[in-house]
Amino acid sequence: MLKLTVRVRSRDEHEGKPIADLLLSLYKANGISGATVLQGVRGYGKEGSSRVDVLGLSVNLPLVIETIEDEQKLRPLLDEVRKIVSPHGIATLEPVEVL
Repeated sequence: MLKLTVRVRSRDEHEGKPIADLLLSLYKANGISGATVLQGVRGYGKEGSSRVDVLGLSVNLPLVIETIEDEQKLRPLLDEVRKIVSPHGIATLEPVEVL
């Protein structure tokens, strides 16, 4: 099994659509069994800070989108994931042992 992890900011878009929404749609359309979107509290990276406070509310927080799937289902999607995520964030791929 492989774990695909994508890190972006909540307001990052590709072709006018939120990256998280695009990835979830891509995964679902290609039979990926599930994915999780986690919202972070703060962060920073090559695109700058991922935390802005406005009257006590934070916007454009970091997002982590993860999925774990069989390699043969996940590998064909990697080029499309790269197009969606770049240049806003980063995607990592690692082998995992599912218990």
